[in-house]
Amino acid sequence: MANQQPQTLASEARHKKILTIVFTIICVIWVLPVVCVAINSFKLNTFVKTETFALPTEESFAGWSNFITGMTFGNYPFWSAFGYSALITVLSTALILVCCSMAAWYIARVDSKFCKVIYTLCIFSMVVPFQMVMFTLSKTADTLKLNTPWTIPIVYLGFGAGLAIFMFVGFVKSIPLEIEEAAAIDGCGPVRTFFLVVLPMLKPTLISVGILEIMWVWNDYLLPYLVLDINQYRTIPIQIQYLKGSYGTVDLGATMAIILMAIIPVIVFYLSCQKYIIKGVAAGAVKG
Repeated sequence: MANQQPQTLASEARHKKILTIVFTIICVIWVLPVVCVAINSFKLNTFVKTETFALPTEESFAGWSNFITGMTFGNYPFWSAFGYSALITVLSTALILVCCSMAAWYIARVDSKFCKVIYTLCIFSMVVPFQMVMFTLSKTADTLKLNTPWTIPIVYLGFGAGLAIFMFVGFVKSIPLEIEEAAAIDGCGPVRTFFLVVLPMLKPTLISVGILEIMWVWNDYLLPYLVLDINQYRTIPIQIQYLKGSYGTVDLGATMAIILMAIIPVIVFYLSCQKYIIKGVAAGAVKG
C-alpha cells in the first residue's frame, strides 16, 4: 500500500507534464499567425511575398518604415478609423451593460411567461449565425438611419444582448431577494433599488461582460462594413482593407504593420483581463 502511493504520485506528475507539453505545442501553433504577421511587418514588400516565413535579413529588413507608411498613406487618416472604432466600442459596451443588466434583473425577479419567452429568445439569439440576418439587418439599419458611429451601438445592443442577459440573469438569481425587500422597506423604488443596491453587486459580471463585449465590438469587421457608410466612416478593420494599394498592387509590409498595431492591444487587453472574465463567468453562468 505504501509503495502504491509514490507510484500514483509519479504517474500523476508524468500525466501533468504530458498535458503541459501538449498544450504548449497547441499554444505555439495558435499564435504562429500573429508571429508571422509580426515578422513580415519588418520586411520590405518584395520579401514579404517571396520569403514569407523567413526571418528578416540585412537585405530584407525594413525597420519602422512599414509602420510609418501604414499610418500615413491612403485617402483616409488612420487615427480617424481608430477614433471611430473607440467611439463605437465604448458606446456599444455602455449601452449593453446598462440596458441588459436592467432587463436581466426584471427577467430574474418577475416570474411570468412573458419574461420566460424573452429570456428564451435572448438565449436563442446566441446560436443564430450573423449571416442569416446580415442583409435584412443592413437594410433595416439604413432605413432607420442607424448607419453612423453614434447610432450603430443600437444594432450592437441587439446582438450583444443574448450573452449579457444570460450572464446577468444567472448572477441576479444568486442575490438574496431579502436585500431588495429591505431596500423597498427603506423607501427605495425600483429604479433606486436597481442602481443603489443591485447594480453594485453585479460588479463581477459587469466587468466580465464589459471585457467580452469590448473585444467583440473592437474586432468586428462585418457589421460596420455592412451598416456604416464606409466612404465617410471607417473602423480600423475596414481601414486595413481599404489602405491605398490594398487592391491591385498591395504593400503587404505596411498592411502587416497595421494589422499588428490593431491586434497587439487586443492581445494585451485580453491577457490583462482574463482573470476578470473567469470571475464573471463563474459568478453569472455557474451560479445561475
